[in-house]
Amino acid sequence: MATATTTTIPSAAVPVETVPFRYLDWGPVILGALGAAAMSVVLLAFGSALGLSVVSPYPYAGISAKGAAILAAVYLALVMVASFAAGGYIAGRMRSPWRTTDETESYFRDGAHGFGVWSIGVLLGAALAASGVGAVVSAAGKATTAIAAAGTAGAASNPAMGQLSLRPTDYAIDRLLAPGPAGAPADAAATAAPAGGAQAPAMQARRTRADREAPIARALAASLTTPQLDVRDRTYLARVVAEQTGMSQADAEKRVDETYADLKAAEQKARDAADAARKTAIIAAFLAAATLAIGCAAACAGAGVGARHRDERTAVSFLGSTRFW
Repeated sequence: MATATTTTIPSAAVPVETVPFRYLDWGPVILGALGAAAMSVVLLAFGSALGLSVVSPYPYAGISAKGAAILAAVYLALVMVASFAAGGYIAGRMRSPWRTTDETESYFRDGAHGFGVWSIGVLLGAALAASGVGAVVSAAGKATTAIAAAGTAGAASNPAMGQLSLRPTDYAIDRLLAPGPAGAPADAAATAAPAGGAQAPAMQARRTRADREAPIARALAASLTTPQLDVRDRTYLARVVAEQTGMSQADAEKRVDETYADLKAAEQKARDAADAARKTAIIAAFLAAATLAIGCAAACAGAGVGARHRDERTAVSFLGSTRFW
């Protein structure tokens, strides 16, 4: 009886890639966020060079300040969106694949990795901005301290410099108390001196400029909140101006009216500048929020594209090379 013998040849072992199951891979997320930050720094430096090349400190040369601001805002938005998209792509391409038949859940987790890139990038940018603002504030504080120290030393050597002030009301007071064209302050003060014996001129002589300035400053400051100068304050100011400058009462009242009008115009100009700055800040804040929202969508979409290229093993070519570098 013939016996058939069967020989079994063991087949070669096929290596099977085993990937640990993770809901979230922090490594690709952190790498994508750092990559997005690095790319934004490089692109912003390049944009700064381009921006400085098209502006000029000379009049009628280069683009206007408004045009430069618009171009800078558009470029910053494009850089932010492109950097987040690239960072999300890196995170989606490098994260471990999630073996499941539920494609919806897989897409969501890929996008969540892009959202992680965006979140870390925003927090990193906020921290860098805060540190930069802190450095600027610290430098400004040191500069202010140095200037104050220099001013104190100068005031110690010259007491008159210690009384220097740049308040708007001080400028108005200087205009009010400026001598007239045919100034005779002493004669006018003697003529307008009230009846009170020899004590009145002595009291007038003892009054310093600061004593005269204080009521004038208070009258002007109180009148700035009203549409027009109070009649009693106007009469008082005109009398003081006439006493100190030797002008007639009519000319003194005219000077008071002109000075008050200039002070109101300066106040309105300051209010208009503050309102314009407020509106600019509002627009900038809305544009920044919109740009960040678009950057979030770009990071999530980039992560989805990277995950699809990872699953399909798609070779990405950059400058003719399929390697990463």
